[in-house]
Amino acid sequence: MIDSILLVATRITTFVQQQPLSNASGFFFARNDRLFLVSSRHVLVDRPSHHYPDRIEIELHVDPANLAESRKFSIPLYRGGRCLWRQGRDSAGDVDVAVIEVERSALPVPTLLRAFGPEHLPGCGDRVEIGGSLLVVGFPLGFHDTLHHMPVVRQAVLASSYGLRFKGEGYFLTDARTHRGTSGAPVVMRVPAADAVDTGLPWLLLGVHSARLDVGSRDIELDEALGLNCAWYADILMTLTAG
Repeated sequence: MIDSILLVATRITTFVQQQPLSNASGFFFARNDRLFLVSSRHVLVDRPSHHYPDRIEIELHVDPANLAESRKFSIPLYRGGRCLWRQGRDSAGDVDVAVIEVERSALPVPTLLRAFGPEHLPGCGDRVEIGGSLLVVGFPLGFHDTLHHMPVVRQAVLASSYGLRFKGEGYFLTDARTHRGTSGAPVVMRVPAADAVDTGLPWLLLGVHSARLDVGSRDIELDEALGLNCAWYADILMTLTAG
């Protein structure tokens, strides 16, 4: 039995033509009949680091009876000089989340994947408490189960009040050990058994992991890193997947 959450996440490799640039994490989000790949915006373009890929590759499971069977699936980032992804902005500025639509008709047949949907976003009746246990599902430093092409999960704790924009920005904080390559990973909380609806994916999608945080005044020799991370609120996906 495979936990369905492992089939939501996928490893992303960025390229300029045939030259690989970086590894990152992503996950699937479905709305109506449309399928989207979600990741951090800086995975797709990042001017400060001069990161300008022109396509990405993801890994897809193609045999439900054999998880060791996978296929690389290439997604262009530009067409006719225009970017194909959507990125978010809010009243505080840029949001480090981006989505790109995946053409279902282009996917291999069969393809084994799971996707979050609007029903997995927290609602008014969902309690997300400070100090609550979360998971970050991704590919730290590209590390994963290379035989079965599965992500790994890291435990996290909610480190700021959920629903409160930290410092006025559209993210909350997690306390977790994270690494490069985790950017774009879903941050999730398991739905209590008493509240679970039989969707086959008993998780709340709280946010999208973006980056580790640090303090500019930290003495590198005397002070440990904070171990805190920012995760952008997942409700931005309703805006990015509309229309």
